[in-house]
Amino acid sequence: MSLAELWRALGWQPAPQQEERFLQLQDLLRHWNGRLNLTRLVEGDDYWVAQVFDSLWPLRPLLQEEPEGSPEVIDVGTGGGFPGLAVAIALPQARLTLVDSVGRKVEAVRAMAADLGLSSRVQLRCERVERTGQAVATRGRFDWALARAVARAPVVAEYLMPLLRPEGRALLYRGQWSPDDQAELERALVPLRARLEGVEGLELPAERGVRHALLLRPTGPCPRAYPRAVGVPARQPLGEIAAER
Repeated sequence: MSLAELWRALGWQPAPQQEERFLQLQDLLRHWNGRLNLTRLVEGDDYWVAQVFDSLWPLRPLLQEEPEGSPEVIDVGTGGGFPGLAVAIALPQARLTLVDSVGRKVEAVRAMAADLGLSSRVQLRCERVERTGQAVATRGRFDWALARAVARAPVVAEYLMPLLRPEGRALLYRGQWSPDDQAELERALVPLRARLEGVEGLELPAERGVRHALLLRPTGPCPRAYPRAVGVPARQPLGEIAAER
């Protein structure tokens, strides 16, 4: 798939400098993959569709509107830097915080951000996200909280909602999505004081599969009890707890 076709499918055209940074990021991934095996999605459509396009398509309104100010965005479980680094390139006014618990990955992504000239806008945190959600510096701070391929939706919701400002939004990247999945998530959102604002489905270009984007919004302040202690959200997802009761 050509880059021109990719941007047309996305409905957004990056500036030449942005496109150059996406190409540079691909080279940096090749370099770091030789050391850490960050991701297998590095070449061709694996990179451009399954990484770049998939990171950006749920954020098309932001790409097209060019929001005022400097939105604060957090990427939870950034892994090899997606969607965080792609968003940082695509939204030059945004400030990004990228969180991952694997130190070697964090250092690689930090180095890539520096090589891309993004250090002034991209901060890295090496910690479990349960700690991020309870930290004074990060709780209730973000306009957008993103998580891609991290855990089940109720678990991710518990990670993300405490990070949001009152008017913030959480974006969950999912693959397949069913009515049962949605019912489980909506049960989990009740104690978090949040609601599911929308679900958007899309078939990725180049036959890369169906993806869904889930948009969540707070309905009130997230209770201080959330996120629970490290490991508890994954072991006891909120949706399951509510169903048992």
